[in-house]
Amino acid sequence: MSRTSKQNTGDIVRDFLSVEDLLEEPQLAQLYAYLARNDETSVKDVMDALDLAQGTAYTYVNRLVDAGVVEVTRDEQPRLYTARPISLTVTTDGDREYTITPALIDAVGRRETNGDIDTYIHRHGIAGLATALTYAVARERGEVTHRLMARDLDISPLAAEIVLQALRPVVLEHFDVEGSGASFADIEGIEDA
Repeated sequence: MSRTSKQNTGDIVRDFLSVEDLLEEPQLAQLYAYLARNDETSVKDVMDALDLAQGTAYTYVNRLVDAGVVEVTRDEQPRLYTARPISLTVTTDGDREYTITPALIDAVGRRETNGDIDTYIHRHGIAGLATALTYAVARERGEVTHRLMARDLDISPLAAEIVLQALRPVVLEHFDVEGSGASFADIEGIEDA
């Protein structure tokens, strides 16, 4: 679901609205992230892994299929589902860009079970979380410290350390952080000031 300027505006708006649902509803984000981590998954697997009631699991999976971010990979019972890759670049009011990726959606999905991520989103928004995720990747690669992040983003070193620790599982799940050799500026999803 990567979008470029060559696509028609209706497709881009539809895709953005689909992704917006993921960012607004942490349970949908959790489900998408689970499907993105697992190749083909049944609703039963989703129910067991995410501790969802059967009706809720089917409702959420169907919403994601209808939104176009999840597809049915097998029609026979049990149906199997997989997440479509998402890479959507958004520009904020302050002309800052960030990219919505499965890793960011996973981080948003964890806000229900991680108060530190939830607090960070309340204070800095999804764009702020995207920036923090970029720093979290760079930190795991040994390229920045929490103090550098705090200085760059004008937040306290304690707040930087807390969100970096909260985002660490997301980074380890979605990024190759050992021996990558990538520079901080090369990390996908970095904001441009």
